[in-house]
Amino acid sequence: MRDYTVKVLDERDLEFIETLRSLGVPRNVASLITYLSNMKEVSSREIEMGTGLRQPEVSIGMRTLRDNGWIDEHEVKSSGKGRPMKVYALKVPMAEIITHFEQKKLSESAQAMESIRRLKELSSA
Repeated sequence: MRDYTVKVLDERDLEFIETLRSLGVPRNVASLITYLSNMKEVSSREIEMGTGLRQPEVSIGMRTLRDNGWIDEHEVKSSGKGRPMKVYALKVPMAEIITHFEQKKLSESAQAMESIRRLKELSSA
């Protein structure tokens, strides 16, 4: 048996995750963004151990990050038999990801204000 060291999320990371969640970001996506922002390159297994997410949660969350163009991924051949291991890294700065959520909330707010304006217009007719 060999020793294996994995970085885990600290209190500041957990606060970052909760702040993302307050914006409506799913827990798995918030955890992945936070963990990847602290790492240069990391395997899916390391992500599972470091975040406490299960493999399906990692896969589903990675789809969101992939769809937004936020990650680089490649496969690394594992020693011995078996499937290659996927390795991930953020390819955009955290500021760009934060701007994405900022723009999304601004758009939602504008839509809500337009609905309120329309309600006022309809109710005074």
